Amino acid sequence: MLETVRGPRQLIVGEGVAQNIPRVVAESGSRVLIVTDQVLLGQPGVAGIVAAVREKVEAVEVFSDATPDVPLADVALAVAVAAKVDADVILAIGGGTVIDLAKIVGVIRRHGGTPRDYYGESKVPGPTFPLVAVPTTSGTGSELTPVSVLTDPDRALKVGVSSVHIVPDFAIVDPELTYTCPASVTAHSGIDAFCHAVESYTARARAHGPRDPVEQVFLGRNPITDHYALLAAERIARSLRRAVRDGGDTDARADMSYGSMLAGLAFSHAGNAAPHALQYPIGAATHTPHGLGVGLLLPYALDAAKDAIGDRLAILARVCGLDVTDASDTEAADTFLTWLDGLLADIGIPPTLADIGVARADLPRFAEMASGVTRLIQNHPGPTDTASLTAILEAAWTGDRT
Repeated sequence: MLETVRGPRQLIVGEGVAQNIPRVVAESGSRVLIVTDQVLLGQPGVAGIVAAVREKVEAVEVFSDATPDVPLADVALAVAVAAKVDADVILAIGGGTVIDLAKIVGVIRRHGGTPRDYYGESKVPGPTFPLVAVPTTSGTGSELTPVSVLTDPDRALKVGVSSVHIVPDFAIVDPELTYTCPASVTAHSGIDAFCHAVESYTARARAHGPRDPVEQVFLGRNPITDHYALLAAERIARSLRRAVRDGGDTDARADMSYGSMLAGLAFSHAGNAAPHALQYPIGAATHTPHGLGVGLLLPYALDAAKDAIGDRLAILARVCGLDVTDASDTEAADTFLTWLDGLLADIGIPPTLADIGVARADLPRFAEMASGVTRLIQNHPGPTDTASLTAILEAAWTGDRT
């Protein structure tokens, strides 16, 4: 038996907890790099946090030019700003892009080199600078996870830096910071969180045996990750539609923040699977949001593995509040997948890859590229050969899961 749970030194969750940010930052260092984006910096809540941190520490520099998907050019610029202030602590305020950028900046600042030196699993040689992560969306879970996803212009798919050493030291999750999140971002980040929960819960079971919980980042599902994943799925299922429809629904926003956090804890150990691996080349080719891509692909990947995970899909159906009292596992699994189709439609996720501009001729190439993302594809509970992955993409292109 080998089980582990990864997470920050301290996780602070709840309405109003953002007031703790200045104290936590000041206790972690005196020269601060704040990473955010221009839109957030213009919002009173974030501007207030920045001003309060300035009052608590010796020096502050702000990098507010973070752009989607963490291009390598942003990394170089942010590292230069960190050097300017001689930063000994990093504060990230934003969505997954901002937090992922802050993670890799901490790696470069502590260990030198370039992001390319750390691509893959467990290439970061040791701890980095203290990182305080404050999400303003409910979705990526980056404030809790050992992964930073980047965009390299020399590669045809996104790349990941995965290491236990880049889990943020502090995660401060305040639903109030998500109230201004636009509906489209709420939808895309929210379905990403739901994918984290479902992919973690349905991940391929791994044989117990000697494994290195430091050298290996994703170790497969276990009873602890199952618990987190099901709690996350329950909250997101009941509140994602409401949060997209009405950003001022504070109960729904709280559910989404809490659900995203739980899903992040689940996949930090269990790992994500085929929808995420397949989205890497598709997202890079189409420049579509990450959450949109993984959400679109999720039902097709689950359907392809239904024979192996029908019992788990049936449990998800019950957790998500579906009436499957007298149904067999197969019937309940089908009910869950039909419900998922409806959820995706209701929050504006396109039903097919053709709808987002994917060329059918590119599907085999995308499948082959995804098959190389081993840390993700090894978690898919169904067949993972290139032909099987291509079949998932063909179904997603035509919209016919049968």
